[in-house]
Amino acid sequence: MNINKLQQKLHKEIPLTKLMGIDILDINNNELISKAPLDININDKGTAFGGSLSTLTTISAWSIAFLISKKFNIKNSNIVIINSNINFLRPVTKELYCKTIFPSKKEIETLEEKINEKNSGSIIINSNIIENGEICVEFTGRYVIKKL
Repeated sequence: MNINKLQQKLHKEIPLTKLMGIDILDINNNELISKAPLDININDKGTAFGGSLSTLTTISAWSIAFLISKKFNIKNSNIVIINSNINFLRPVTKELYCKTIFPSKKEIETLEEKINEKNSGSIIINSNIIENGEICVEFTGRYVIKKL
């Protein structure tokens, strides 16, 4: 799936992504890069709103889970987050820039085996908000992909 199709899917099926101005910048073998503008995701302190930071990382990681499900040729699936942890390490004062890492090949293979055996499996996906080369937000989420 290309960037434009993923972007359209997010904006159509998860309207908050459009309201937040979330854009997918790049998808490669290692990561998905996304961003959102500060001006509409700002808090009363002039920095990025924690809820926006959480949403950007959660949606970006969900997008990786979705892309993985497409690699498995699953036509109908349900992808949900079942738990997450987020650490806000420092304020974000510029555009929200998010790097979300694809799980390892071994983790993806294990997920595929579980889905083939049980029609369902989970995978952990990590996402970070970065500013000036420093991690400002660390996110880890466990996503379940269920074949329908």
